[in-house]
Amino acid sequence: MRWLLKLGAFAAIVYFAMVAMLFTTQRSMQYPASARVTNVEEARLEGFQDITIETEDGETLRAFWHPPEEGRALVLYFHGNGGSLWNRRDRARLLARDGRGGLLVSYRGYSGSTGSPTEAGLHRDARAAYAFAREHVPARKILGYGESLGTGVVTRLAAEHELGAIVLDAPFTSTADVAQRIYPFIPVSWLMHDQFRSIDVIDRVEEPILIMHGRHDQVVPYDFGRALYAAAISEKHFISFGNSGHVSLFEDGGMDAVAMLLSHLEQGSPEAAFARMPRLIGVAP
Repeated sequence: MRWLLKLGAFAAIVYFAMVAMLFTTQRSMQYPASARVTNVEEARLEGFQDITIETEDGETLRAFWHPPEEGRALVLYFHGNGGSLWNRRDRARLLARDGRGGLLVSYRGYSGSTGSPTEAGLHRDARAAYAFAREHVPARKILGYGESLGTGVVTRLAAEHELGAIVLDAPFTSTADVAQRIYPFIPVSWLMHDQFRSIDVIDRVEEPILIMHGRHDQVVPYDFGRALYAAAISEKHFISFGNSGHVSLFEDGGMDAVAMLLSHLEQGSPEAAFARMPRLIGVAP
């Protein structure tokens, strides 16, 4: 009995030590921010400009900016937690083709932007980027694109501000739900600071929503994307990628769907694009 009590005490110490470690390091784990600073010349982004955007709380965000031609749409892009201006330069180039605009923002603490990332901070970053975009195009011509963590950013932005449409690339119900799957033995909902609860605000989004998710996503489970889709009440479309994981939906065929959405957005009827989009891209082996 004494041996069992000692074993139980040791297990409890190990458990609480692990919980304490996760609690104190959670933001460094949630935001593996790249320190790499780049510019449009190095990224070979013709027609783009390096700009900085000031946030309401005094941070300075680095961004790639491509002004749209008259009548063209603007893509406001929010990358994932492991993303950066550098590793999304090719998407920026493709999204800003044919005279369209592009604004790719580096969150606070990422890629040379000042500050440290938090949920509240990233939402401030999104509002600052949106304000900059609105100086150049009407809200109905802005396509908000969120990738992974960025889906939580753009969903709340769309719940609070007018956009033309949004794209959710590998979205979650909340980051707490994602973390709970990884750590089922820890009370994540009590301990996690930044939960990005898209499931709580998706029903406030009035714009058309395109959701894309890979069936082999090992980072954000596929069923989270389906659950978020079910909770949305605006015009919506879900594309399932049968062969894809987490980071390549755009390259695996999503680009064509996004281009179709942008074309209809410019015509004033983004939801009309959904009738022409596939429900499935790729077939799982």
